[in-house]
Amino acid sequence: MRRQESGTIVNISSGAGRFGFPGGSAYVSTKFAVEGLSESMSYELEPFGIKVAIVEPGVIRTNFFDGLVVAKKSQDPNSPYSQIMQKIATGFEEMMKNASSPNLVAKVVLNAIRDENPSLRYLAGSDVEAWLGGNRKIADEELHKMMKQNLTM
Repeated sequence: MRRQESGTIVNISSGAGRFGFPGGSAYVSTKFAVEGLSESMSYELEPFGIKVAIVEPGVIRTNFFDGLVVAKKSQDPNSPYSQIMQKIATGFEEMMKNASSPNLVAKVVLNAIRDENPSLRYLAGSDVEAWLGGNRKIADEELHKMMKQNLTM
């Protein structure tokens, strides 16, 4: 890419790379890392004509939750986390009902690659667009309140 002085690197993050949610600490931290890495790379590679784009999907209809590992102790009815874990599971089941197609993410990646002047970030999914789209339609406080209502006690 440096030799040809052009190219686009597309990294897949998540809407969760821009905000945290209960029960997602490990996942969210990796997505925050992808965001920081990609943003830093964009500055470093721009002088070489290389663009960096981040695709931030929302909830996507995949088998993501099938491979999810949940700590056994948190599922014990005597655990102080059992109620919150159940509410989180129920919340994600509800979100999956309106999940976007994986094809949407593929189309967004293709758009980023084809764009001569790609944006740094691309949202993929109506849910993440509502949470982060435009001028950030939901304020931090509102997002925090919504997460607590939907995903915690």
